[in-house]
Amino acid sequence: MAKSVFNKKLPPSCEYCMHGSHLEYGGDILCKKHGVTELRDYCRSYKYDPLKRIPQMPKISENYKPEDFEL
Repeated sequence: MAKSVFNKKLPPSCEYCMHGSHLEYGGDILCKKHGVTELRDYCRSYKYDPLKRIPQMPKISENYKPEDFEL
């Protein structure tokens, strides 16, 4: 349910699961339920945690003029 509220196109991933946490080495996920897994894996215990997701930075247009910054 929460997954659809924040982003409908976001595929399930252990990277965004409330049961998983990043390991300091290797880039894998340590899951409380299943142990060490890869980033893109998921299981039926998957629960989306929106606080773990880092959104992409918006692209800034390079078509600005000095007048755009004047008050």
